[in-house]
Amino acid sequence: MGQNSSKPPPSSTQHVFTSESPVSFSPDLINALQASPETNSTRSKDLELHIQRRVHSELQRLDAEHSKRLSELQEQISSAPDSTTASVHPDARTPDQSHSAGGVDHKAASESDRLRDLSRQSVQKEVDMLKEKLQKRKIQEEVGKDKSVEKAKGEVVNCLRLNDRRPLDCWREVETFKEEVGRLEKEYLGKLME
Repeated sequence: MGQNSSKPPPSSTQHVFTSESPVSFSPDLINALQASPETNSTRSKDLELHIQRRVHSELQRLDAEHSKRLSELQEQISSAPDSTTASVHPDARTPDQSHSAGGVDHKAASESDRLRDLSRQSVQKEVDMLKEKLQKRKIQEEVGKDKSVEKAKGEVVNCLRLNDRRPLDCWREVETFKEEVGRLEKEYLGKLME
């Protein structure tokens, strides 16, 4: 039963396929397939190398496009007139002066005023956001300084250290801790709602 191996011997290089219907291939195709040194693994390796080369070239192209676009934007920014220098220089025209001098200067001045207002608004928004963050941080610091919560936390930690094999024995300490945290949350929400 186990005398014959299930695989043909490795020295066999001839492939025999049987079909129910007659299949005819040209002798040139059969010779080309038999003479071909390629195997499935070499074809897959070649395909993988080809894909890697294409991906690498595409990444290089995209990198070149991005660096070109970045340099163009940097050049535009550096060549654009700075809106803050107009307010610093005393010889800068106001919109009334530029209107009397000509329409083009008025448009440029109104554009710089608009940009200055936008930057002023964005800075004000950032300042307001930072103030809110500072207020929240103060409230969080107050929360961290609550002695009753720290005491309840310490009791839970001590109980768990003493009962490391039986943590369910610490249910009273855990309930006390939960009550303290709930009280603190209510205080915190009350301060936020004010």
